[in-house]
Amino acid sequence: MPVYLYPVIFIGIIVFLSSFFIVKQQTAAIIERFGRFQSIRHSGLQLKIPIVDRIAGKLSLKIQQLDVIVETKTLDDVFVKLKVSVQYKVIRDKVYDAFYKLDYPHDQITSYVFDVVRAEVPKMRLDDVFVKKDDIAIAVKSELNDAMMEYGYDIIKTLVTDIDPDAQVKAAMNRINAAEREKVAAQYEGDAQRILIVEKAKAEAESKRLQGQGIADQRREIARGLEESVEVLNKVGINSQEASALIVVTQHYDTLQSIGEETNSNLILLPNSPQAGSNMLNDMVASFAASNQIGEAMKKAKENKKDKE
Repeated sequence: MPVYLYPVIFIGIIVFLSSFFIVKQQTAAIIERFGRFQSIRHSGLQLKIPIVDRIAGKLSLKIQQLDVIVETKTLDDVFVKLKVSVQYKVIRDKVYDAFYKLDYPHDQITSYVFDVVRAEVPKMRLDDVFVKKDDIAIAVKSELNDAMMEYGYDIIKTLVTDIDPDAQVKAAMNRINAAEREKVAAQYEGDAQRILIVEKAKAEAESKRLQGQGIADQRREIARGLEESVEVLNKVGINSQEASALIVVTQHYDTLQSIGEETNSNLILLPNSPQAGSNMLNDMVASFAASNQIGEAMKKAKENKKDKE
């Protein structure tokens, strides 16, 4: 084979190989012939005419995401930044429109997002922006779908992924939240304290009632014991007055004996003479007798008054 044919064969092989190309999965290749649109090729091994045809470009048919950060003002004059995530894809049957009608789809989508967000958010208060973020996303999706469908793009979903107010506003909101929580905590603590006070008062009332009942029972038993003691003394010839005096003196000395047994007792019995108990008893008997006489006199006077009427 002549030597001059080697370059020709080499160039022929290169030209032949260049006529084949591979398109990846979920990708569309646009073929132009002499600068004019020829065809759209999808995934697999494809063939084109060397030199005559060329690959003008490739478009991905996968779902893509564009994050747009928009700063705007709310109805209550608070500046806030919203991050809107737009998920979109090229429609398989409209690859031509997506490639030739729109040079910069990201810029186009961003412009529509800015337009819709700055039209919707100024109608809402800051708290409503957080609550109604889905409404903002739906409004953005609706506007984008109507506009981008013409250019061969399908808007899959729009999401408001972040709402970032001014730092001072966030600090104020945190203080308000903290104050509300402290208020609720104080109310719960107040309720708990009130319950404790009520229960403590009930317990004290029950304790005093039981204590009074115990004292009454104690005095009743003491009186019964004294009555039995007086009856026993009467049986041996001691009258009631002498028996009472004897019981008072006996209790007096029993008390002194109890005081003497307790080394740390702070109880002081005044007066501290044997006659004191007898004198106290005589005074009590005289007081009871005088009270009975006054009561009888008042009763008679009341009866005489009724008779005169």
